[in-house]
Amino acid sequence: MLVRRLLHRLAQLCAVTAAGSALAVLAAACTAHDSDKITIGVKFDQPGLSVKRPDGTLSGFDVDVARYVAGRLGYPTERITWLEAPSGQREMLLRNGQVDYVVATYSITDSRLEKVDFAGPYLLAGQSLLVRADNSDITGTASLQRHKKLCSVSGSTPAQRIKDRYPGVQLQRYDTYSACVEALRNDAIDAVTTDDVILAGYAAQSPGAFKLVGERFSREEYGIGVRKGNDGLRHRINDAIEQMERDGSWRAAFIDNFGAAGFAVPDPPPVAR
Repeated sequence: MLVRRLLHRLAQLCAVTAAGSALAVLAAACTAHDSDKITIGVKFDQPGLSVKRPDGTLSGFDVDVARYVAGRLGYPTERITWLEAPSGQREMLLRNGQVDYVVATYSITDSRLEKVDFAGPYLLAGQSLLVRADNSDITGTASLQRHKKLCSVSGSTPAQRIKDRYPGVQLQRYDTYSACVEALRNDAIDAVTTDDVILAGYAAQSPGAFKLVGERFSREEYGIGVRKGNDGLRHRINDAIEQMERDGSWRAAFIDNFGAAGFAVPDPPPVAR
């Protein structure tokens, strides 16, 4: 009788354990992938590319690309969750699984490819300089050597490039480009450096206040960041980018967001497979 009771109790424990294991597996699967929503990392403060309006909606070329890609992946606008992705936090957001992908003026570099993977590129840009409209001292990169105060953003490609190439400049690092532009407006710095499309967005936002000077002095390929090793998502995003270029949506988005700044519509870059 005792043996029978022990065996019965053991069977009950096994059943409970099996059920618990099944629930744990199911919970883990639900945590790893929520098919109802997609979370995208974008900037919130870059006019022309990605800016959050007072009503909470987002606009800009990066936002248009991110939204188009999400649509091709099966996620309409109402199923997108937007998360702010400042330059210094993009890798962390991807590695921690807080976002599914990042579309945030994210230049493809060898050092970043060690940490994350990229789809694209979807846009080419080049580093340039933004100064006040009445500034005649700075006409290009050579002018920076005269101990000019130059602002860029911590964690961005231009900050390190300027530090390496132009030792005479006084480099100021801020958290956002908006902070850099505000410092420029208030005469706290002499110039802002980053990619020309970013600077053009700020210039277009404040007509007559700023101007771009000099020639491009770099080549930047913007890609869509995904978690390292997520080849399936990367390939699907590449397919979506190519479709956006083919059906005219890429060109329309470029005109909508940069036309006021006088930018000619370029050919989209080929996607790297």
